[in-house]
Amino acid sequence: MKKVIAIYGKGGIGKSSTASNVAAAAALLGKKVLLIGCDPKSDSSITLLGGKRIPTVLDRLKESPHLSKEDVIFEGFGGVLCMEVGGPEPGVGCAGRGIIVAIETLKKIYPEFMDNDLIIYDVPGDVVCGGFVAPIKKGFVNEVYVLTSGEYMPLYAANNICRGFSRIGMELGGVICNSRNADRERELVEEFSQKIGSRLIGYIPKDPVVQACERDGFSVLEKAPDSKIASVYRQLAHDLIGNSERVKATPLDDDQLRMLSKKYSE
Repeated sequence: MKKVIAIYGKGGIGKSSTASNVAAAAALLGKKVLLIGCDPKSDSSITLLGGKRIPTVLDRLKESPHLSKEDVIFEGFGGVLCMEVGGPEPGVGCAGRGIIVAIETLKKIYPEFMDNDLIIYDVPGDVVCGGFVAPIKKGFVNEVYVLTSGEYMPLYAANNICRGFSRIGMELGGVICNSRNADRERELVEEFSQKIGSRLIGYIPKDPVVQACERDGFSVLEKAPDSKIASVYRQLAHDLIGNSERVKATPLDDDQLRMLSKKYSE
């Protein structure tokens, strides 16, 4: 079965790092992978391309309405195909609308894109804009994951994202914890996952190797393939590819989330 997943989470929680390392790990498992960066910062694929940014779909469309696959899709580490949606100037336009335009463009210039074994959408922020759920609403995504840490605000955002999924009838594939070394973090995110009716499918320990590799412009799988954290990403890629469990998440109310967070900080 072809896997088309979207990773959502609070800004700055590590979605792009997770998405790019999972993409690299999946490629090394022999999968054909396409990574679609939906963040206006256009940095989802940068560590798969030696630290270089690629032209975005929206930037290319400003130059010409007639694009080819080669104009916006570039091959990175392990053969991962990379595309960046891009975004409007700060304070101008709607980034979510850009995702819709990019998907329609992708369908025209690369109609067989759904033939990839794994497609990953790296989506910014909370589900607050119709454009940001466009990959789901247009039927291009069959699994969604929420990324969080054990800190309160990322958990609050994750819970809110699950509320958005519930409203549009999208089932959740699982929760991924990108550790920030919060108190009893893994236990907290595991219980949060259970309480919303899902499960913790991946736990990524905080490791300075990740930041060191990113500063040099590489994924962990390319720069430090023998590191412990590389093994974590390999396992996460394996688990996401093999996952068949999806549930309609039941988000907590604010008081429940606050009490859960306090329980693990005492």
